[in-house]
Amino acid sequence: MSSDAEVPTIQRRGLMLVLSSPSGAGKTTLSRQLLENDSQIQLSVSCTTRARRASERDGVDYTFIDTATFRDMIDRGAFLEHARVFDHYYGTPSAPVEAALSGGRDMLFDIDWQGTQQLKEKGRDDLVTVFILPPSTRDLEKRLITRAQDSPDIVARRMAKAADEMSHWAEYDYTIINRDIATSLIQLKSILTAERLKRERQVGLSDFVKALREGR
Repeated sequence: MSSDAEVPTIQRRGLMLVLSSPSGAGKTTLSRQLLENDSQIQLSVSCTTRARRASERDGVDYTFIDTATFRDMIDRGAFLEHARVFDHYYGTPSAPVEAALSGGRDMLFDIDWQGTQQLKEKGRDDLVTVFILPPSTRDLEKRLITRAQDSPDIVARRMAKAADEMSHWAEYDYTIINRDIATSLIQLKSILTAERLKRERQVGLSDFVKALREGR
């Protein structure tokens, strides 16, 4: 039996998609390609106290602030997560993230395992975590050297830290071995599609099904 009553609409709460990996495993490249291919997701812009690289834009890649400002934001509880990495601070401001999620937009996070652990404490229901692994240690070192963004000393420090970072892979919901970017991107998009369809993220789904059962 049909009815002219309006069928309730389904809205979706956004999710927080976290990508973590040791430096050089490809998460930044995957992040950029995902953003180019999916208009429903936007990058969460972290604050950092480190110096801006020549290729980076303030407010786009990071928001670059001084240490005193960063510590003041910590004291005010303005971060969802923050960590100190290689003598510099990194943190995710909470206000823009909640605004996006409430509006049904997804947020992409390029953060380490420390930040991910903090996000789990504050946003578990909204969180989807993916760890990116390199195909081999030799490949990881080659990528770090080839990208020529860091000094040999920093490359050595990143390689020394990689084993510890990779030991946290089991804390994540999904793991992708990044043998090539194209395949890894397909896998990442599949994860995102499945997570968006989870019933708990579809606000109003119960009312929608009720209306269907009533013949509307």
